[in-house]
Amino acid sequence: MNIDHSKDGMRYPSIDVLLDKTESKYVLVVGAAKRAKAIKKEGTCLVENPYNKKTIGIALEEIYTGKILIKKIND
Repeated sequence: MNIDHSKDGMRYPSIDVLLDKTESKYVLVVGAAKRAKAIKKEGTCLVENPYNKKTIGIALEEIYTGKILIKKIND
């Protein structure tokens, strides 16, 4: 059985597994947004054959696979 993922939206990687990679969802969102901007500007991708097509999805995949680490910088 073939599953059509084109209408799934952004379901991979799931938020549950991503929250294990960072201390809070807010840090995750900011880090993923910064990485997505860098992907768009530089045209680089650290994940081979990404599941997602949009830069934010690719950034989340990079975080999930450990290619990008997100740290909170204290002021």
